[in-house]
Amino acid sequence: MSTWQIQQVKQRLSEVIRHAKNEGPQKVTDRGEDSVWIISDRDYAKLKQPRESIVTFFQRSPHRDIHLKLERRKDLPRDIEL
Repeated sequence: MSTWQIQQVKQRLSEVIRHAKNEGPQKVTDRGEDSVWIISDRDYAKLKQPRESIVTFFQRSPHRDIHLKLERRKDLPRDIEL
């Protein structure tokens, strides 16, 4: 990621686009403050694809068939002096 001033982007747009394609998102600042990002079509497509649910994520896991035997400890909590 690189940071570009808006004046640089106006003068070197082709270079900024090339950097976005090859190196990733490029930050553009306007008067020293963050303004916009220039990203490649590939990065934009990744952002726009729907996210899967946490349930689907775990169902796809190669470890889904492992059964853990989890037991809660029965001892008392330790004393803490405040």
